[in-house]
Amino acid sequence: MYPFMKRITYWPQLFLGLAYNWGALAGWSAVAGSIDWTVALPLYAAGVSWTLVYDTVYGHQDKRDDIAAGVKSTSLLFGDHTKTVLSGFSAATISLMCLSGYMNGQGLPFFLTVAGAGSAHLLWQLKSVDINSPSVCWRIFKSNAWFGAIIFSAILADLAYDRITNTGDTEEQPSL
Repeated sequence: MYPFMKRITYWPQLFLGLAYNWGALAGWSAVAGSIDWTVALPLYAAGVSWTLVYDTVYGHQDKRDDIAAGVKSTSLLFGDHTKTVLSGFSAATISLMCLSGYMNGQGLPFFLTVAGAGSAHLLWQLKSVDINSPSVCWRIFKSNAWFGAIIFSAILADLAYDRITNTGDTEEQPSL
């Protein structure tokens, strides 16, 4: 779907995000046996927003080839305004991730890690990326593995904190 969308819209990264992040909805349903839309939908939207960030950066490596091939991308659409636009998508990613955590009853370690370290990492990406340098775009794109690790560590820190502080609580709730 993604390669086809590059031929008809400047937003193929949106379609990539919608496809890639479907796992948030499917995974929630598989683990919980049903879906809590108040948790899963903001999580899904956060993933889509994050995909727009990292794949737009990635796309700046290929923009000359994309122009020559006559295909479209958010990298071409945003052009010199990429950092400004991606700042909005980065803020949306963090906000939606925190909303999902709030709706799921996540605790302070989750929010401190996502809002603190997650925001810091995305800010570092936006400050460091040179959209006209393919090698820098590649380095920033690859650094998104660290953003994923930050989010994973937020979940683990929150789970550990919850287990340490709530030893008598037997009610189980699916965790992000």
